[in-house]
Amino acid sequence: MRHPTPLHSPQGSAISAQGTMRPGAGASPPVRAAAQSRAARDGGSPRPAPPRTAPSRRRGGAAERGRGSRSWLTRNRAGRKGRPGVAATLLSPAFRWGRGAGAGKSALLASACCRAGRAARSMKLTKAQYDEIAQFLGHMQPTRQSLRKLKEKFPSQSQSTLLSIFSQEYQKQIKRTHAKHHTAEAIETYYQRYLNGVMKNAAAPVLLELANEVDFAPSLMARIVLERFLQEKEDTVPSKTLINSMLRDPSQIPDGVLANQVYQCTVNDCCYGPLVDCIKHAIGHEHEVLLREMLLEKNLSFIAEDQLRAKGYDKTPDFILEVPVAVEGHIIHWIESKASFGDESSHQAYLQDQFWSYWNRCYYKEAVTASVTSRFGPGLVIYWYGFIEELDCHRERGILLKDCFPTDIVTLRHSMAQR
Repeated sequence: MRHPTPLHSPQGSAISAQGTMRPGAGASPPVRAAAQSRAARDGGSPRPAPPRTAPSRRRGGAAERGRGSRSWLTRNRAGRKGRPGVAATLLSPAFRWGRGAGAGKSALLASACCRAGRAARSMKLTKAQYDEIAQFLGHMQPTRQSLRKLKEKFPSQSQSTLLSIFSQEYQKQIKRTHAKHHTAEAIETYYQRYLNGVMKNAAAPVLLELANEVDFAPSLMARIVLERFLQEKEDTVPSKTLINSMLRDPSQIPDGVLANQVYQCTVNDCCYGPLVDCIKHAIGHEHEVLLREMLLEKNLSFIAEDQLRAKGYDKTPDFILEVPVAVEGHIIHWIESKASFGDESSHQAYLQDQFWSYWNRCYYKEAVTASVTSRFGPGLVIYWYGFIEELDCHRERGILLKDCFPTDIVTLRHSMAQR
């Protein structure tokens, strides 16, 4: 299993060679380009940003209107009739698997921009199509070249869908072999190989190469060795909180060589580690923002998940519609956003842990001893990166699947007008 080569000097640092912050550093690409252009025109010092005005609020939705204040990520993601576009590609876990730190970003950005302007196409796959892709991935190593071959093998499929399936299949493979890498014998072997490797050449990516050799995720290999190192140093088993903190910030690791090794593993892992977790969280949040804005544009009143949590609900959908709508002849009371591909294993887990509980759930009211049944009713799940068509089999039971925001929404106002 091959993984990307170490990124010793990441491209696009916000700090210039002179040690000063570049204009627009940390901003989105259009904002950064504008800031740099102004800086060049004004002699190197960017002008201060104009003061922000308070965004307008929409009654009933408890959310920002967002038309004039939508982020660059959200605007570009909505390029293909409500499907994720540029931002989803740039934030996806497999984005760093492009053709180098600089060339890969440029190529993917240009490709995403072109896709955003094309007509929308369905991201749904049949079970046979999905099995063919999964079988193809089963015979390949997760490398940059493999991603390119995957796209060449299935040119009719969306790249976002292929990337999501690629990531899910890789994680399944790691989970199948997770136990054998955590035996006492395996842990001691990895730790001794790490010590021998850094003694010969401390600058070499010892942990990363070891993870490649044994077909294991680099971040998980770094966790194993780091935990073993701390256990030897402190004569006690370190807490998970401490391990997670050091993985997020390797500068906390008391050994500088190990800190560098952990950093190399973290930045070169496509599916695991703190960086990937942040990316996944950002993608999920941006899709929820996109869905919120689409609901506002349709003038649909809703209650957001954070409002429901404030009322004491534990498991809640992303949005509950205050007035139900109809989609393809089915009544919809709530909408859930999933920034992933809906395969069989993930969808079944979501059904058991979330979707069925949205339809019929029990909770305890304050000062009431008996449980009360609360029915949110039937709802809609949007898998933004597509799903297996055969999984959309629970419509009559109240779970409708779509791969984009529906355009054929029927509201009470429309029904009354038709009458």
